[in-house]
Amino acid sequence: MTPLLESLLHTKTSRVIDPDVPLKLYTPVDLSVFNKAIQNIDLTDHTACQKYIDHLLTVKKAKVAYGGYLEQRNLYSGNASFESLAAERRDIHLGIDFWAKAGTKVVVPLKGEIHSFQNNANKGDYGPTIILTHKLGACIFHTLYGHLSLESLDGLYVGKIFEQGETLATLGCPEINVNYAPHLHFQLIVDLEGKQGDYPGVCRVSDLQFYQRNCPNPDLLLKM
Repeated sequence: MTPLLESLLHTKTSRVIDPDVPLKLYTPVDLSVFNKAIQNIDLTDHTACQKYIDHLLTVKKAKVAYGGYLEQRNLYSGNASFESLAAERRDIHLGIDFWAKAGTKVVVPLKGEIHSFQNNANKGDYGPTIILTHKLGACIFHTLYGHLSLESLDGLYVGKIFEQGETLATLGCPEINVNYAPHLHFQLIVDLEGKQGDYPGVCRVSDLQFYQRNCPNPDLLLKM
């Protein structure tokens, strides 16, 4: 086990979604290619995706649906950013998604500072995105927050400090988060590989070994 993983295991339970929503109102969601319940749903259509999420939340009497780490998905089908005739398709999800209403608060799970931020506005991307840098003892790692509101980028600057539990952002609507139903993409990253305000959140099966090491399971921090 790496020093970072060891450190994450010993952190206290953290939150990234509005702490006023109790964990008893969370429910897991399976958006993988193996879920027969969604085989006839076009998840690339944010309206159809939202309808399915809303149905799940109603049935489970919940307010937040979450999941998706290393999930193989059809959510990216037909998008040139994720597939082409000349390359292997990218469809393995590297973070945890939290599906909730647009405007829902996003809070910082661990004290950190702004590494970078930008609006990744291309189709299929994150939309407004923030990356924080954190230190746990001698270990340094990053957290990425995607699909935010445009207002979330206001007033930010590199090095700005956010304390644990402080509001960082709010969730964006489909028109802003590049045509996805409202949700937070939350991802741990060890090495950003020189990237600023962006990092792959979906990978190819052939690259999974590298990304699984570089993007550990966010639940090590959140302990859902």
